[in-house]
Amino acid sequence: MNKIGILPPEIISQFSGLEVLQKMVNGELPYPAISELMPMRLTEVAPGRVVFESTPSERYYNTAGIAHGGYAMTLLDTSMGIAVYSTLGPGIRYTTIETKVNFVRPITVATGRLRAIGTAVHTGKRTGTGEGRLVDNAGGLYAHGTTTIFLMP
Repeated sequence: MNKIGILPPEIISQFSGLEVLQKMVNGELPYPAISELMPMRLTEVAPGRVVFESTPSERYYNTAGIAHGGYAMTLLDTSMGIAVYSTLGPGIRYTTIETKVNFVRPITVATGRLRAIGTAVHTGKRTGTGEGRLVDNAGGLYAHGTTTIFLMP
């Protein structure tokens, strides 16, 4: 896995979102610090579409003995926001305004590796929207959602 760290502001201002993400996938730039708390790996990047992979572990379990909804929510929020980021030019940052997630089935260690597939739906001047799906290796759906993000030039 790539190193984990903080992206220098000059990188964000010099490269487009797509270029930054491609550099992460190629190991030229570190993954963000959240990747240390919740291991997820960016595996696919294209304009307006990204895929993150993560394998659930018991450390994400709640009192019901399944992964807390925040696990799925974080994967989807990340993939949807980054999908929109992949459409942005140099120097544009973003933050989530709203995320809506539907949990379809419980996630456990037995689920195995999950793929969070994010797709940009709209990129405007001040906001962007995206959608995402959290699926297992067989394509089984575990959660899906939408996001609105605020763009900061």
